[in-house]
Amino acid sequence: MDKLNFSIVIPYIHLFFRGALTAFEITLLAVLIGIVIGTFMGMGKMSRIFAVRFLCSAYVEIIRGTPLLVQLLIFYFGLPQILGFTIPEFPAAVLALGINSGGYVAEIVRGGILAVDKGQMEAARSLGMTYSQAMRYIILPQAFKKMIPPLGNEFVTLLKNSSLATTIGFPELTRAAQIVAGNTYRPFEPYLTAAAFYFVMTVSFSWLMSIVERRLAASD
Repeated sequence: MDKLNFSIVIPYIHLFFRGALTAFEITLLAVLIGIVIGTFMGMGKMSRIFAVRFLCSAYVEIIRGTPLLVQLLIFYFGLPQILGFTIPEFPAAVLALGINSGGYVAEIVRGGILAVDKGQMEAARSLGMTYSQAMRYIILPQAFKKMIPPLGNEFVTLLKNSSLATTIGFPELTRAAQIVAGNTYRPFEPYLTAAAFYFVMTVSFSWLMSIVERRLAASD
């Protein structure tokens, strides 16, 4: 049995750090896109207009009911066939992850809004506020606190899912491990190193989110 030799990773360690940074960048941009889309879709699912509610619900069901990998492949390989031009790896990965995230954030937003006492909306309307004003100034600020924990979980999930970008050849963390494994003919050490990087990033972010949650709870 061959012994483990992590010294083979050292000459390539810069690839792992660069890949980790890229994975973080993809995740951050995708989450921002997901929050924007998810906010509109989550509120749209609660609309009194049937067409709006139907379209938003259909979006969420399609996104949540299809694999992220397939969505990514559609963006990178499928859309150029229709659009007539190639989408670079980075924007394809960000858009696919962001649109996918929007389907999950929509449910987070909807759940956060429903968690706010209905009396808050009634009180705001009785003071003369419109529905949009009540949502903007009364409901959403309260709902946002309730959304933070699941949004943190969504960030961690997307960070791990960013590894799928390697399927379109984008040089993120998992791709770095593939390059090292190909150059050294030793796959175990580089893939374990990549796993360690993901673990440190996700645990660190989860720890930061726990601090934020405690401070928000203390401010209530």
